[in-house]
Amino acid sequence: MASSAVRSSSPGATTGSDLPHGTSPGSRTPQLQSQAAATTPSALNSAGGSKPQDLDEHLGQLDLGELIGPAPIDNTPKPKPKRAHRTAHGKKSGKKARPSPPVISPPCGDIWPRPYDIAGGLRTVAPYHFTYQTYCKQRWQGRSLIEIYEAEFRDRPLDYYRNAIETGKITVNGHRVAPAYVMIDHDLVVHTIHRHEPPVTADPIGIIHEDDEMIVINKPSGVPVHPAGRYNYNCVLEIMKSERHQDFIGYPCNRLDRLTSGIMFVGKTSVGAQKMSDQILARTVRKEYLARVVGKFPDGEVVCDQPILSISPKLGLNRVRASGKPARTVFKRLAYYPPRQRPGSGEAPEETAENDVDDTAQPWLRKEGYSIVRCLPVTGRTHQLRVHLQHLGHPIQNDPIYANQKVWGFDLGFNDADASKNSDDDIITRLDRMGKEDVADAVAYHDEMVDKFYKQKAEKLSGQLCKVCDTPLYTEPGLHELSLYLHSLRYEDADDAWSYVSPLPKWALPPEGIEGPTQVGGIESLVQASDETDMPEGVES
Repeated sequence: MASSAVRSSSPGATTGSDLPHGTSPGSRTPQLQSQAAATTPSALNSAGGSKPQDLDEHLGQLDLGELIGPAPIDNTPKPKPKRAHRTAHGKKSGKKARPSPPVISPPCGDIWPRPYDIAGGLRTVAPYHFTYQTYCKQRWQGRSLIEIYEAEFRDRPLDYYRNAIETGKITVNGHRVAPAYVMIDHDLVVHTIHRHEPPVTADPIGIIHEDDEMIVINKPSGVPVHPAGRYNYNCVLEIMKSERHQDFIGYPCNRLDRLTSGIMFVGKTSVGAQKMSDQILARTVRKEYLARVVGKFPDGEVVCDQPILSISPKLGLNRVRASGKPARTVFKRLAYYPPRQRPGSGEAPEETAENDVDDTAQPWLRKEGYSIVRCLPVTGRTHQLRVHLQHLGHPIQNDPIYANQKVWGFDLGFNDADASKNSDDDIITRLDRMGKEDVADAVAYHDEMVDKFYKQKAEKLSGQLCKVCDTPLYTEPGLHELSLYLHSLRYEDADDAWSYVSPLPKWALPPEGIEGPTQVGGIESLVQASDETDMPEGVES
């Protein structure tokens, strides 16, 4: 059944990072002031539910839909307000800045209880009307409205944005403006839409520890932390609110990508959240992750010091590059599980099979089986673990971006720090196409998991439109698209004041009938390996 609203076309990325970052409790407050009202169940049937794509949460805060009622048109060019003059001594003159326009009361009310529907392993929300309001961001000042939409928002085609501005579906300060309108400080953009939220996994949010100030949770994969982009009710904080009470306010102290599972800290009070956030920012907290990667990862501790550059903030895409920010990760293999048989044959693989292939040009040819790898991030760059593992030739096995041959080519970005094999523009173009014409097939390796993966359906545009708002709909996603084999396993105080360890995720446990580790030891060897090597330039020790 076709059921998802249009959204970002690229899978697997997010605004967040593979690595949690300490954030101020106040940062969870949305910049948008909004309220919402759900449609009836019949609207869900007629309009279609919304389905996710792997790259959604970082794609901006303005969606487009229909304003309730026509907006007046104002064709008079608006002059840029004069700035307060500063004297030679730095003092402002007596000129007053233009006051902010009044906030428009949205026509929609909040929904309580939250309109969740759980079925088939998914948590869905019926489409509903929602009003966005946001003031002009600093980076928008001096740019035209249509230019901002073209550069920063990918929810719908550019022609749609232009038409929405021209017809008053998007207003500035309560007036219809031209697409060429130049944004200035204090401008208020308002837009009410028929909102289609992507579904998330229905896996429960596990509670590892709770006291009067803090909740330590085991976040399920496929659920964003807070309202952002196309997600509103389908996020960790709103789900926790619905399970507790309407007055509950959670203050996230660290953040995980939507697809990443594992330990998160949610403060019950702003004071408790600030204390934990300060510890994380002060780098007095150690973090450990688990990843399931392609092939047999090397023995011993592996330290990767490759710098990381964001080559497309719009897509949340990063890669190893000498001009990037300093980054360091320590890896250590926990277990290796060879394939049960070679593809297309009933014979078990030989122990030396990986050494029989020259992997200089095509490293993926030898990557059969998979490894469970412990990861100690010393720095916290966006997608750091995913990018470093890809660079080492062992990408996360089901990573829809960094283990995708349709994006990175046959070598999957292995040892390509100078972009000589695949240019940034080529990678960006390929990734942008994912989820529109192409099915985003992560990993092109021949093992049992991948064979099953290819047999599962993957979402793409269905060709159908929502009957309420004409939004293009996506097909049903598979549960495999809501998961990434990356898990936040451990957080501990560097002075051993406290420590929290989550259970191993199912994908990290030994396959049925095969012996392997079911627990992870201490973090000391990883910390020692990091301490014994010089820190990258630009990173404080």
